[in-house]
Amino acid sequence: MTPSPTFGAPHPLGVRLDGDGVNDAVHSETATAVDLSLFDDDGDEHRVRLPERTGHVHHAHLTGIRPGQRYGLRVDGPWSPTDGLRHNPAKLLIDPYALAIEGDVTVGPGLTGHDLANPAARSTVDSAAMVPKCIVVDETFDWEGDTAPNTPLHRSMIYETHVRGLSKTHPDIPPELRGTYAGMGHPAIVNHLLRLGVTAVELLPVHHFLSEGFLESIGLSNYWGYSTIGFLAPHGAYAAAGQRGEQVAEFKQLVKTLHRAGIEVILDVVYNHTNEGNELGPTLSFRGIDNAAYYRLSDDDRSRYADVTGTGNSLDVGQPAALRLIMDSLRYWVTEMHVDGFRFDLATTLARDVHDFDRNAAFFDLVYQDPVVSQVKLIAEPWD
Repeated sequence: MTPSPTFGAPHPLGVRLDGDGVNDAVHSETATAVDLSLFDDDGDEHRVRLPERTGHVHHAHLTGIRPGQRYGLRVDGPWSPTDGLRHNPAKLLIDPYALAIEGDVTVGPGLTGHDLANPAARSTVDSAAMVPKCIVVDETFDWEGDTAPNTPLHRSMIYETHVRGLSKTHPDIPPELRGTYAGMGHPAIVNHLLRLGVTAVELLPVHHFLSEGFLESIGLSNYWGYSTIGFLAPHGAYAAAGQRGEQVAEFKQLVKTLHRAGIEVILDVVYNHTNEGNELGPTLSFRGIDNAAYYRLSDDDRSRYADVTGTGNSLDVGQPAALRLIMDSLRYWVTEMHVDGFRFDLATTLARDVHDFDRNAAFFDLVYQDPVVSQVKLIAEPWD
């Protein structure tokens, strides 16, 4: 039975357990309606309209929702690409604040918000069967007094590595653990790192990412992970235990294991763009929730994106919603996942308030004053 919503609260954003159910809060300045789509184990969808709006946040509380529940968002509102508006309720959307995501995309014409024959028109093809599902997560975890090693930077030996690649073919790792967070936390890997004198691992992207359509169409998948779609969700395919929220606990266990060995965990993070690509790309999340609040649009034609990353789109850190998402993500990975630092991919892109790089950009100001993020190791890739 579909639960009946009550008003709930506008904070925190995302779907979060709160004792007797979940609170759902979605930021969109331009949406006229937001639905929470719940999926049962047979794949049947049950939609619940979020009844309340506080400022730009649509929200509701729903009782009876449990950990492991699959869900997505549907957002209705104006369709006017020339004005930067791309709402389409036929498209199932990934929650930007999802803590876990299950699966990859299935390539097909239903992924685009626009009609393939006429990009100015809205597609009517439903995309639910083609889009990964978000997962409601139980965040409880016994850290057993975990403490950060806090190795001084001048004494640090930072080892850049890939979660899957590090253990995928290692003969001493049980086959069922190879290529996973659990595999990386195996004593064979930990002891190898200690023998090398490593004090910190810098993990290539572990935010949940998707394979680009052109790769899927030729039978390939994204290996490196620089195609993020979930900035608070550890990549599901790297979990040995499953993708219905198990990836969160498994990542936490990896961090706890490495910390016990005196090894810090630094994440390579890609906040400069997302998997949705340019204006002809799929509508998977941000584009359908509030296109202009997350993406940098062309000054000359707001139906097109300003691409300073070479990937088709650029997150617009001059917009409060995008900047808040980045900072919320950083704080989450430090406070809840216990990571020790970040390496920012194309860091200069995060300091483009208007057009060019600005050393006094709002992103730097927020990082410097933040009592959590300012205290961890921060590494910037300096070019764009």
